[in-house]
Amino acid sequence: MRSPTLIINFKNYREVHGRATINLSNAAQKIADDLQVEIGLAPPLFSISSLSQMVSIPVLCQHLDNTSEGASTGFLSPEMAKSFGAVGSIINHSEHPISQSLISEMVERLRNLKMTSIVCAKSPEEVSNIASFHPDFIAIEPPELIGSGRAVSKHDPSIITRSLEAKSDRSNSTRLLCGAGIVDKTDVISAIRLGAEGILVSSGVIKASSWHEKILELASGFLVR
Repeated sequence: MRSPTLIINFKNYREVHGRATINLSNAAQKIADDLQVEIGLAPPLFSISSLSQMVSIPVLCQHLDNTSEGASTGFLSPEMAKSFGAVGSIINHSEHPISQSLISEMVERLRNLKMTSIVCAKSPEEVSNIASFHPDFIAIEPPELIGSGRAVSKHDPSIITRSLEAKSDRSNSTRLLCGAGIVDKTDVISAIRLGAEGILVSSGVIKASSWHEKILELASGFLVR
């Protein structure tokens, strides 16, 4: 996945039940094509296969398990996800946290499958620990700001700059995303100017009255220099 990157996490919001997931994905595809920006989708698990055939932009899982293939009922194996079109996964979201050792194992497993790893971190200190595993992306998301409408890029910009420093001390390849509270174009511009290489957003898009207009607004923030 290229930088800068806009990743939309659909979560399990009622607004994206059924056909609505397709409508949101089509809006994102059109804007990605029109603006030539990278937009990734993390839809509900049930739509991974169909969406990966409908859109050409990256489709990601919201979570995967470090489980064996075969007799592992109810778990989400990376190999199975890849076979249905997923190109990577979010890992360690604050709503689905896992241990540091499991993060390391998942990053390595996805790397071996040539899948993208996006690991969430709550603080610059956690960024430092995770960066030593060399995931493709780390998304800094203070839990108290998630869904708050208060973007970390404005509420406490030092979290981004300290996270960048922490990441750079451990990994030259991992890229930093900014999440939590992103709601408008100025939030995106602030994050990019602070050094982030993209954003991870959920309710800021899902709860918007017009998905097309909101995705267009956020994505256009990447074009401001």
